[in-house]
Amino acid sequence: MGVQHISNGSGRQSQRWTRRGLLAALGAVPAGAALAGCGSSADASAATAGKGATASVKSATKKATITVTPVSGTRKADFTSPVEVTVTDGTLASVTVAGNDGSALSGTFDDAKTKWTSAKNPYSGTKYTVTAKAQGATDETVATFTTKSPGETFLGYFTPEADSTSGVGMPVSINFTHAVADRAAVQKAITVTAEPEVEIVGHWFSDTRLDFRPETYWAAGTKITLGLRLKDVEGTDGVYGTQSKDVTFHIGREQISTVDLSAKQMVVRRDGATYASYPVSGGDSDHTTWSGIMVISERFKQTRMESSTVGLGDEYDISDVPHAQRLTTSGTFVHGNYWASTSVFGSQNTSHGCVGLHDAKGASDSSVAGYKFYESSMLGDVVIVKNSGEKTVEASNGLNGWNLSWSDWKAGSAV
Repeated sequence: MGVQHISNGSGRQSQRWTRRGLLAALGAVPAGAALAGCGSSADASAATAGKGATASVKSATKKATITVTPVSGTRKADFTSPVEVTVTDGTLASVTVAGNDGSALSGTFDDAKTKWTSAKNPYSGTKYTVTAKAQGATDETVATFTTKSPGETFLGYFTPEADSTSGVGMPVSINFTHAVADRAAVQKAITVTAEPEVEIVGHWFSDTRLDFRPETYWAAGTKITLGLRLKDVEGTDGVYGTQSKDVTFHIGREQISTVDLSAKQMVVRRDGATYASYPVSGGDSDHTTWSGIMVISERFKQTRMESSTVGLGDEYDISDVPHAQRLTTSGTFVHGNYWASTSVFGSQNTSHGCVGLHDAKGASDSSVAGYKFYESSMLGDVVIVKNSGEKTVEASNGLNGWNLSWSDWKAGSAV
């Protein structure tokens, strides 16, 4: 529409815009220009939605939480259960469990790697430090706990002594300081191995004695290793073992002596060949000598022998019996004899059950049989007695388990 021109005093024309015209002019701006000048409501909604999505992602990413059992700080933790480490909102990357005694507990993860369990239980009376880390985490979780000590304990005293050398008949014999109710658990915690390798089986003679031996005598030169892993093994209700150690023994040359009390002779064989032969005197008809396979378990250059200790009243008391070597717990020895006539040996059985060889008072005469046999012997040597008129010695009477057949021996195992 037309715009009126009004003349003023200067002769210039002025334009006057009405409000309606201004609004009309603004309304004529192209739509594209308007969009370019400011955001639309759709853009605002999209921006708002984007901010909300970011916040949702942040809230879904939680920090992994690691839990250790026993609880950190526990002072008397149970030692009869394994250590466990679990994680929520993550997976485990690593776990170590170290004891203040220098030991370490190994373990395994479950398939999801959200749980780790120690392969063995922790030891009693030990402080442990558990260090665990979650996958992707920068910090480690460290926990400590101390296990309680057992209230009552037991030990196993073993024969032969560590690092000793014995004869081919020496079993590994363990005597426990407390009666064992769970024989299988205790036997599983003990290993006996040999080089050269041979099958070795344990046999329980009582609830306090466990012996190990192969089917036949050890080979000369064998190295034997006894492994005791009795620490925290519950032998009976509330009574735990304390030992965790390895000891080794050695077998020397083979010496087997056979005493024939009908012929009243002892033949000594060393490594399969005859080494010596000695006239002997065994038990008389009222005090017959045990027959069977016996093993030298103690040796004394001189010792006192008193009849009252073996139930024979006051029949004898000799303070200086020379070259005495024990064959049974009940009191059978092979020993030197200086008080009997020389003619007795090889011709009469006159003792109270022991095997006697001619000897000299003072145990220092190297020319006599008692001295020579003693010097040629060692712990673990085999002495076989036959034709004594007495029954075979009980396998538990001394270190004499060789009197049991292999099948009978294995029947005494708890595993």
